[in-house]
Amino acid sequence: MIRIEQVSETCLIIYLGDQIDLQLTQVIAQLANYLEQHFSEQLIDITPSYTSILIQYHPLKINFKMIQASVLAWASKELKSSKNHRLNRDDQYIACRGKTITLPVYYDVSVGPDLASLAKEKSLSIEQVISLHQQETYTVCAIGFAPGFAFLASVDNMIATPRHAEPRLKIPAGSVGIADQQTAVYPDDSPGGWQIIGNCPQQLFSPNTDPISPFAVGDKVTFEAIDRQTFLDLGGEIWPHWK
Repeated sequence: MIRIEQVSETCLIIYLGDQIDLQLTQVIAQLANYLEQHFSEQLIDITPSYTSILIQYHPLKINFKMIQASVLAWASKELKSSKNHRLNRDDQYIACRGKTITLPVYYDVSVGPDLASLAKEKSLSIEQVISLHQQETYTVCAIGFAPGFAFLASVDNMIATPRHAEPRLKIPAGSVGIADQQTAVYPDDSPGGWQIIGNCPQQLFSPNTDPISPFAVGDKVTFEAIDRQTFLDLGGEIWPHWK
């Protein structure tokens, strides 16, 4: 059941579930799109996450009750509930929507310092790890931590692995990592604790472009392995200073 709570004079949260679910991600993406289309002048920011949407709105143009009424009307029209009031996974509305993005990745120990150790821990070859990572089609479940950082789910269970107990001081932009059953690409240099297995030379965040990031919640992402020369030709850099 959808739950809507006021969190400040200008913010509210719409809860659509209580656990990570790729089916739920599609519903959240569609609700966010509905809000963007119908309240572009009244809403300041829409931030989807795994199970909820944070809304910041202009209090002189719209209020909590107006947004609440609109969301509930949308839900009653677009969603079907099961007897326990959870979202019905068979609802035709939950059909996959959004664009598909293919990202080039150079999988190599020179840019993926955890690639070899992950393979050894999982009793796999490096080639098997690469194959398992790039064979999946991932869903953008949330965007956060850093601008343009898209949380993608889910990796194959054979290569799912926890974060490092102690984060690295600096992860270079483009680093492709795994944390539990999630994978992601670091859009910029930053600290980070994910297990790094490769690098994507494509720029994934630019504040001077529109859109500033290629990702939206609900999009699909695939990875395509490239060789070293292609990586360098695309602007990739070998990072020698892992800490």
